[in-house]
Amino acid sequence: MKDFIRFSRPHTVIGTSLSILALYFLAIAFANGEGWYLEALLITWISCLGANIYIVGLNQITDVEIDKMNKPYLPLASGAYSMRKAWWIIGFSVFISLVLAVLGGRFLLLTVLLSLVLGTAYSLPPVRLKRFHFWAAFCIIAVRSLFVNLLLFLHFNEQITGVVAIPPAVWLLTAVIFVYSIAIAWFKDIPDMDGDKHFRINTLSLHWGAKRVFRTGITLIVLSCLSLMILPWGMDLMLNPRVLSVAHVVILLLLILAAKRTNLSDTKSVFSFYQFVWVLFFLEYIAFGMAGWFF
Repeated sequence: MKDFIRFSRPHTVIGTSLSILALYFLAIAFANGEGWYLEALLITWISCLGANIYIVGLNQITDVEIDKMNKPYLPLASGAYSMRKAWWIIGFSVFISLVLAVLGGRFLLLTVLLSLVLGTAYSLPPVRLKRFHFWAAFCIIAVRSLFVNLLLFLHFNEQITGVVAIPPAVWLLTAVIFVYSIAIAWFKDIPDMDGDKHFRINTLSLHWGAKRVFRTGITLIVLSCLSLMILPWGMDLMLNPRVLSVAHVVILLLLILAAKRTNLSDTKSVFSFYQFVWVLFFLEYIAFGMAGWFF
């Protein structure tokens, strides 16, 4: 079980799960609590987790040699999993994902298909978009911010109300996650610079340097937090402005403290900061979900 948890990359599983829950609660809140629709939630969750495991698993299958340098604790890199076992896991995962997506409806199916296509193109030769820093970031941004937030909200909204529409609050959430997706795409490569350089993975960290990437990513998140302290008070978002403002004061303070403690010359320190940015990513979904529920 421990190896499977590492293989599934728990921070991505938590991020996927929280995004689904937040979008579900927003859809329920905007529908004025017309029912719980737990079957739709469960189908969506399992289908998206299947796609998530396929994408991160395929990335490990194609990156075994790189991971032996950058992430030797992963099951394939450490030898805990055979290549055959890894292929079996991602094959089963994508099968379950697609079957449930077909049952779930058109927007869920579109979310899963687009995510699988980009996830495959990200890792698998000859395309292997992760070799190019722009396209690598594009894949993460498109899936995490656009496909998940917009299409899954449409999915839940259609299931609950029969209406196909995206309210301003979801557009704002999408913009916020867009910023985090950029930062995550950049930060994840900083602790892996040695392995990426050796295997000619053309990351932004190798182009700009760790310090510039680090500072630029932090600046984007800071600007996002400042915006979310102000915008909810002047826009009709159907979100509780107090909840969003207080949440982003906390997120901003946590970010500043974590950034000050990060030593860019220490790989473990940088990796810890990257994992912490995922925690902030999780908090964004919790904040938006609560702001919608308590409006």
